[in-house]
Amino acid sequence: MRLAGSLHLALLLALTSRASGLNIPLEVEQPPTIVTQTSGPIIALPFDNVVTIRCEAKGNPPPEYRWTKDGQDFIPPHITTNKRDLTGGTFVLHSKNLIQFQGKYRCYASNKLGTAITEEIELSVPSVPKFPKEEINPLVVKEGEPVVLKCNPPAGVPPRQIYWMSIGLQHIEQDERVSMGTDGNLYFSNALQKDNRPDYCCYAAFSKIRTIVQKTAMAVVVKSPPVRIPGLLLPSGVQTEKVLLKGEELQLECIPEGFPTPTVKWMKLGDKLPTRTKFLSFGKLLTISAVEERDQGKYKCIAENSAGEVDHYFDVIVEEPPKWRTEPPQSQLTVTGSDVHIKCSVGGKPPPDITWRRNGEFLRDDPEGNLRVFDDTVVLHNARPEDSAVYQCEASNSHGSVLANVNIMIMNMPPLILTRDYQEYAVILGGDIVMNCSVKTFSPRAKNDTLKPIEGDRFFPFHNGSLQIISAKKDDSGNYMCAASNMEGKSTVTAVLDVKDPTKIVNPPQDMQIVSGTTAQLMCQAEHDESLKSTFEVVWRKDGEEIPLSSKENSRYFVDDGMLQIMSVNLSDQGIYTCIARTSLDEDNATALLTVLDVPDAPRNLHISEIKSPRNISLSWIPGNDHNSSITEFIVEYGENKWHSGRWTELQKVPGNQATAELALYGHLNYQFRVYAVNAVGPGPPSEPTETYKTPPAAPDRNPENIKIQGHLPHQMDISWEPLLPIEHNGPGLEYKVSYRKLGVEEPWKDHLVIRHSFVVRNTTTFVPYEIKIQSRNSHGSGPEPKVVTGYSGEDVPAAAPQDIAVEVINTTLLRVSWTPVPPVTVRGHLGGYNWSLLNPNKILNVRQSLSFPGKRNHAIVPGLEPFSKYTLTVSVFNKKGNGPRSDMVTFNTPEGVPGQVHMLSASNAQEDSILLGWAPPRETNGILTGYLLQYHLINETSLEVVDSQEMNISGADTTQWRLQGLEGGRLYQFHLCACTRAGCGPPRTQEPKSSSTQLSLGPRGWFIGTMCAVALLTLVALMACFVRRNKGGKYAVKEKEDLHPDVESQGMNDDTFCEYSDSDEKPLKGSSMCSLNGNDAVGDSVSRDSLVDYADGGGEFDEDGSFIGEYSGLKRRVSVSEPSGPGPVTA
Repeated sequence: MRLAGSLHLALLLALTSRASGLNIPLEVEQPPTIVTQTSGPIIALPFDNVVTIRCEAKGNPPPEYRWTKDGQDFIPPHITTNKRDLTGGTFVLHSKNLIQFQGKYRCYASNKLGTAITEEIELSVPSVPKFPKEEINPLVVKEGEPVVLKCNPPAGVPPRQIYWMSIGLQHIEQDERVSMGTDGNLYFSNALQKDNRPDYCCYAAFSKIRTIVQKTAMAVVVKSPPVRIPGLLLPSGVQTEKVLLKGEELQLECIPEGFPTPTVKWMKLGDKLPTRTKFLSFGKLLTISAVEERDQGKYKCIAENSAGEVDHYFDVIVEEPPKWRTEPPQSQLTVTGSDVHIKCSVGGKPPPDITWRRNGEFLRDDPEGNLRVFDDTVVLHNARPEDSAVYQCEASNSHGSVLANVNIMIMNMPPLILTRDYQEYAVILGGDIVMNCSVKTFSPRAKNDTLKPIEGDRFFPFHNGSLQIISAKKDDSGNYMCAASNMEGKSTVTAVLDVKDPTKIVNPPQDMQIVSGTTAQLMCQAEHDESLKSTFEVVWRKDGEEIPLSSKENSRYFVDDGMLQIMSVNLSDQGIYTCIARTSLDEDNATALLTVLDVPDAPRNLHISEIKSPRNISLSWIPGNDHNSSITEFIVEYGENKWHSGRWTELQKVPGNQATAELALYGHLNYQFRVYAVNAVGPGPPSEPTETYKTPPAAPDRNPENIKIQGHLPHQMDISWEPLLPIEHNGPGLEYKVSYRKLGVEEPWKDHLVIRHSFVVRNTTTFVPYEIKIQSRNSHGSGPEPKVVTGYSGEDVPAAAPQDIAVEVINTTLLRVSWTPVPPVTVRGHLGGYNWSLLNPNKILNVRQSLSFPGKRNHAIVPGLEPFSKYTLTVSVFNKKGNGPRSDMVTFNTPEGVPGQVHMLSASNAQEDSILLGWAPPRETNGILTGYLLQYHLINETSLEVVDSQEMNISGADTTQWRLQGLEGGRLYQFHLCACTRAGCGPPRTQEPKSSSTQLSLGPRGWFIGTMCAVALLTLVALMACFVRRNKGGKYAVKEKEDLHPDVESQGMNDDTFCEYSDSDEKPLKGSSMCSLNGNDAVGDSVSRDSLVDYADGGGEFDEDGSFIGEYSGLKRRVSVSEPSGPGPVTA
């Protein structure tokens, strides 16, 4: 009773279900339980320093240990202890004198409540293996007789490996005639002359102890031979019994003898050989790995040669050591007066013998008392506390043993409810739930009850104390109490039930089609009970298999907020995807079909068949998988190794619903063909190429094209053409037959054979039409009859100039020219058009302007002339070769025009009612200046609008300044000045608004403008001084602009551009360059101010009435340089 009282509280917390055995805290008194032991057998190797044999047990009180060796008490030499047990059972043996400790050991762990024992642990100390020293006489046999060289290897620590080698460590070659048996012997089915040698050595290697030993060398002498029927060198007799354990490797060996060398065949009587069967040693050794019971039976080997056959039978028996059929018997805790059954359920072959012990002592059947010992069961009737002990069950057969320690504890106490108090249960709305109330009774009169019985057609209490609720509702949530009582007392526990909302998918995935290589997205959104949020998860399966979701960067699957993303989709991703939204209580699922679209697979089984000739074939194939996108077309490609080795070229396109193509081939080629398919996704991979298909040589199928006939020189004709491609040659020896004759002349064709694709006809008449034809030919014939083309021989420059040149001045800048065309025969080539050359003698720079007008014509309109100028004009005809002679010169004048814009305009020296205006004359007067027109406007300073306007005429072409009187003081004015000729006034030059007062405060802009003008004036004067001083050195000749009035000279200097010339003699450079005298354009602009554009060697186009629609040729300039000579225009 003291034991029961001390265990009561601990057992309430520590007992688990009967299925998991008895687990009692160490604080509670209990018999010993073995927790660690060395599993045998132990092999002590020579290089092992120590051997440790372990035995550790737990128990309360702590167990004491003792050992037996070969059934006799044994005191270990060196005992080790652990931290929990000062009398530990582990002992250590040192390497010295290990041989005396060989034997079988068993450990006993005991306390006052019982004794636990270990299985027997066998310790063996092997000696170093050695071959015996012996003299072996040579083995003399006749050729064709069998030979057996026996190895008889020494025993040792496995594994053991046998080798046959020569004294020089060369392996003895083995084959179906010569092989080593599993016993280590070397078997010769028949001896041959080449087997004569004196140094057959057997080597035994023991890898675990790192040892190799060698047997004394043996000699074989072979003499000459007759044919002999087979016999068996191994095994002997008619039948052999082979017994092995389940899981071991089966090895059956038949080594035959006879001459010629017999072959070996294997069979299993009444059944097929297992699929795990392997044949080694040239068919002489049959092996089956990990044999099972179904592998046992009769096996047969047959050795046969031309002289006969022999056989042998093997009776294979598969056995196994003892093992637990389910699990070892479990420890038990029960009450006084109950029956205790200990069952030792083991299996094995042969059937194991079962031995029972109590606290390590053998247990005998006691029919008169309460103990009965049957074969595999021990029964304690009406158990008493003194029956508490450690019971051992040991099952053994010829192959081994298993042992179990079973702790039996007998006591009295109130009912023990094994279910945890306040166990929480959860169920989904509408689901079923079972709430457990597992009771461990220690009295036959214990019962389960509740404080208030639960009633209803949805509530079902079970005999084991559990309560089932079906179709749970929300109001079923709450606390439920289970009570159990017996004569010793009463126990209760409370169960807590919570009814949850179901999980439901609200946005399921949809079927979709996706192109391979892109990203697929499958959505799956679900609702769930908020209290189950921590256990909620969305799992995806493909075709029933869960998709592995990895956080690694190389993973293609990602799930974010219920959406599955599949990166770089491929064909393996196609299938049915199931989304499972689940919690710890329930789940919901939805499926979608993902269809992957990809390029088609390569066509296969390409087949070539001839249609009409070897150069007209039919190519057929079997289309590959279209991967859910219909094939739109097939592309047939060819490759050939003569001209373009390694390159594939498209030959033909075929509709996607057709799997054949008719192909026309070139001759004298080695073809290979391949095909690939195209669908909406793209082109697929090509098929495997066909075998090489050779076409016979033939004459060319076509003649050259794009024939060009040119005359680079007057008395020759250059003929060129586009040659045939190399694959179009159709045979060796390709050449071209060039034929030509004059057009319209009845004369025979002149023929020439050439290899290149050009030909020059020399000594021709200038610009004469010819008929030309070019025909392809090779060693096997000529191509089709060629087409005749027409061309001309070489051109020469025209021989005549246009006549009757007449000009009509239309206005100041436009001229109409007419002429009589030259006779066609004098053109001496294809007429290109007409050139005009214009020269303005009045210009200081004598620049000639050329214009080209293509085509056949007799008049033209010439724009872009300068007003009030004198011109000379010549006309010439041109062809591709060049220009002909110029016509007679024609001179004409253009009428006076309005002048250009005044060059500059400035306002200075403002007074109370006046201001001084200064200007420079226009660069282009276009006539004789008659004076100037001045307009001035009064400006509103706030809105900058014109308030009043006045104008006045200033006579005198040489006038360059004017003081304007009668202005209002302190007001803003804007000035416009135009130069005038008899033809009218030109465009105005505008001066920004100026104040008429010298007071800086009269206008917000006057003081600023005056200050800036003064600064500019001083700066320009300083620059002029620098340039003049620099010029005094004589190294530079400075070309200046015409001098202006002193009041405006410094401002005019800002527009000048100075040009510097020098040569090695420091003299002014004559006629070598020219420079603009203004900031806008070159001197040549004086030729034309309209739409004239410069080109190097261009041509202009006109419509039929001669109006200009084209372009100008480039300016051909002649430059002259003069020294400066005081004020006035400076020519550069």
